[in-house]
Amino acid sequence: MVVRIRLARFGKKHAPFYNIVVAHARTARNSKPLEVLGTYDPSPKPPKPGDTYGRPWKEVKLDISRARYWVGVGAQPSDTAWRLLSMIGILEPQYRVLQRQGQVVKANTAAKSIISPSKATSGLSDAVEASGRPVGEDESG
Repeated sequence: MVVRIRLARFGKKHAPFYNIVVAHARTARNSKPLEVLGTYDPSPKPPKPGDTYGRPWKEVKLDISRARYWVGVGAQPSDTAWRLLSMIGILEPQYRVLQRQGQVVKANTAAKSIISPSKATSGLSDAVEASGRPVGEDESG
C-alpha cells in the first residue's frame, strides 16, 4: 500500500495546527497515522527580539532522521509536506526555475531529490526546531 507524508489538521476553528504524519494514502486525513514526524503551526508569530530581518515566522518542528527514513523507503510527500521538507533541508524544492531558460522543472520523485546529510545544514540536529527561520507570507498549499 502507498504511504504518504502529509499534514493532519488539529486545533480550533480559525486557528489551525498541523501534525506532519506518515499514513496510508487511502485513509482519512485525521485517521490514526503510522507515525507522527513533527508539527507545523502556520499562524505567523511576531519577530523574535534581535531578529535582523524583523519578519513574522512560522513554527516547524520535525524529527529529521525519521523523515529521511520514510522518504528513503518510498513515502510520497504531499505538495505541502514537500515544501516543508525542502525548507528544513531534507528534499530539494519540488519546482525549480532554471537560471538561463526561465523554465519550471518539476522533480520526478521524492526519493531522488533527497539532499545528502553532508550537503544539508550541518547545524541541525536529529530533532530540530526551525522556528527561527523566516517563512514567506503566502502559505497557500
